[in-house]
Amino acid sequence: MGQISIQGADGFKLSAYEAIPQGDCRGAVVVIQEVFGVNSHIRSVVDGYAGDGFYAVAPALFDRVEPGIELGYEASDVERGVELAFNRLQMPQTLADIQSAIEHAAAYGKVGVVGYCYGGLLTWLAACQLNNLHAASSYYGGGVPEQAAMTPRCPVILHFGEQDEYIPMDSVRKFMAAHPDLAVYLYDTDHGFNCDQRESFDAGAAALARQRTLELFAQHLSA
Repeated sequence: MGQISIQGADGFKLSAYEAIPQGDCRGAVVVIQEVFGVNSHIRSVVDGYAGDGFYAVAPALFDRVEPGIELGYEASDVERGVELAFNRLQMPQTLADIQSAIEHAAAYGKVGVVGYCYGGLLTWLAACQLNNLHAASSYYGGGVPEQAAMTPRCPVILHFGEQDEYIPMDSVRKFMAAHPDLAVYLYDTDHGFNCDQRESFDAGAAALARQRTLELFAQHLSA
């Protein structure tokens, strides 16, 4: 485990954190960050998937505008992260960088993506627009319901908290109605429930969502 660089199609070198499993590799997982960068929580997520037998890598998407970003979870961190993600980064370039990470990870087998918050939105967009993906798991992606007209190219599951003040449940239910064949899981909890560094962490919901994600990856990456 440690820092590497991934070269984009334009030659730009994006930093990333990777973890390589011991023993046989069950496939590869690209972990897509929240608006807080590839911080200690995202690195722990990468390590966790490697512990379950997957090669895992988290590209530092903010490197395009400001390298080395690692934020916490205070209001000022949220404000700065949102500014970086939605005002300074350009979505086409961000998706192109995720595509480069997918191509890098493909050396280890079939590739899935998992993303949280901002990364949850990017996971949905990646599943609908990018190539060589075999599965995707999106966690509480703000903006996902507004992209319901898109059609995924790979198997997708989505996770939302019913108490999430950032993603109204009526919009999620409209998304579910537009995609009746997708597995959309609702949890009686708040935004950010997967992150054990946030007050909204919900151990039960996080464990269940991760179990469902691992089952998805086992089915579609390990075959």
